[in-house]
Amino acid sequence: MKRALPEKPLHWVGSAKDDLLEFPPEVVDDLGYAVYTVRFSEAVYVLHCFQKKSPSGIRTARKDQQRIHDRLKAAREDYEVRYGRKKA
Repeated sequence: MKRALPEKPLHWVGSAKDDLLEFPPEVVDDLGYAVYTVRFSEAVYVLHCFQKKSPSGIRTARKDQQRIHDRLKAAREDYEVRYGRKKA
C-alpha cells in the first residue's frame, strides 16, 4: 500500500486566489493543478490564475508572462523569509 505524501502549505501570490474565485464554480473545481504554481521543498505557491485568450492558441500573453515572472520573484523572497534558505 502506498503512503500518501504529506501536504505542503499553500501560499497565494498577488491576486491569484481572487482571480481563481471569479471563475465559474465548475471551472474552479476542475482546475486543481491547472494554475501557474511553483513547488518549493516546503510549500506550494500559486502565482497566477487567468483565462487564456491568445489568438495563436498556445502563447501566453506577455503581460501574463511578466506577471508570472514578477510573482515568482516575490514567491522566492517570501519562501526565504518563511522557510530560510533551504533548498527549493
